[in-house]
Amino acid sequence: MTPPTDLRAHLTTRLGAAARNWLHRALDEAAANPGTHGPISAWELRIAEAGRRCGPEHADAARVLILHAARADADALTRVYFQGTAAERRAVLHALPHLVPGPQALPLVEDALRTNDTRLLAAAVGPYAARHLDSHQWRHAVLKCLFTGVHVDTVADLDRRAHRDTELARMLGDYAAERTAAGRSVPEDLHRVLTLTDPTATPPAPAADRGSRGTDGKES
Repeated sequence: MTPPTDLRAHLTTRLGAAARNWLHRALDEAAANPGTHGPISAWELRIAEAGRRCGPEHADAARVLILHAARADADALTRVYFQGTAAERRAVLHALPHLVPGPQALPLVEDALRTNDTRLLAAAVGPYAARHLDSHQWRHAVLKCLFTGVHVDTVADLDRRAHRDTELARMLGDYAAERTAAGRSVPEDLHRVLTLTDPTATPPAPAADRGSRGTDGKES
């Protein structure tokens, strides 16, 4: 949830001169021609170029900035996501909290959660999912992280949503029992999440800005 202005400042200090100039031009172009124009917008082409221009280490941040400069709405983000590479899809997921205030983009999160791409899964369980996934979907997203080895630190708002969630505790217990019966180790992250579900634990402190947070960890 780094604000785009801070993200841009952080990124430009780390890019070489050629990459920095390319990024500034791409952002100016996206800001001058926001939204969708014709079969494909100029800023969509820049998203595809970002890896080559800025390098893989900085491409996610560059793509998020371009999406923000273009003021991409849910429809535009959906098009970029489904037409893009895994890296481009990941950038769309990172951009959702900045660009889509409501649940319209949940199908993108749901699609990413069906994959076994761990980097895509990690992006999918960010702040947008924490706000808008219902309890059933969110619990299964946490379990998917455990199945695939995605560290639960990537699950946004985990402490709040897991607190007093007895159904999540049951699911975690069942998963741990299955692993033990099969002679397999239980992920350490599972014990951590199970501790968070304890109804006697101290409730997590409220976040400074929850935004439109969707369903809490309770049954609807």
